Amino acid sequence: MKKVLIINGGQNFGHSGGKYNQTIAENTLEVLKNFGNAEVKITNVSENYDKNEEVEKFVWADYIIYHTPIWWFQLPNGLKKYIDEVFTAGHAKGIYMSDGRTADNPKINYGTGGMLKGRKYMLTTSWNAPETAFTLPGEFFNETSVDNGPLFGFHRMNAFVSLEKMESFHFHDVEKNANIERDMKLYREHLTAIFEKELKPQLA
Repeated sequence: MKKVLIINGGQNFGHSGGKYNQTIAENTLEVLKNFGNAEVKITNVSENYDKNEEVEKFVWADYIIYHTPIWWFQLPNGLKKYIDEVFTAGHAKGIYMSDGRTADNPKINYGTGGMLKGRKYMLTTSWNAPETAFTLPGEFFNETSVDNGPLFGFHRMNAFVSLEKMESFHFHDVEKNANIERDMKLYREHLTAIFEKELKPQLA
């Protein structure tokens, strides 16, 4: 059995009720159950959690799947707080040991002190911005992708703790032009394709 930790970063704040990311998390669980050989745990950051138990979940998992809305081009406050608390609690307890440098040569090897090597992560994000805001010349994000632009720091954070990146999936235009049935179908196809490579070899 492979072990998967789903982190649902949706929350109730302002005009957001967190329902869209809850739907994404439910679809993720459904797809993973279809493989028959994945044990899944889910953390909803909007609910009470114990930071030390969350550290244990990261160490337990083979795969971490993050689901998060994007607010003001960054992670929502609840998910950011979760990461700050859990990753800090994970120092020398399975998440990271140090920043990887030594006193003898502090100019090199920054970001090599992670303890989660051998594990992988996948990111989904949901945006009001349409996909064309990232792809068309002259549009807002200057032809810079989600992963290499607004979420660059998020990906380096995961690299810092030695997690290996899997292909992301981004939901766009979810406020003004949402088509949940279409988007979830595309997402389920993406997730199935990704995890067929990871889970199928384990099937008897």
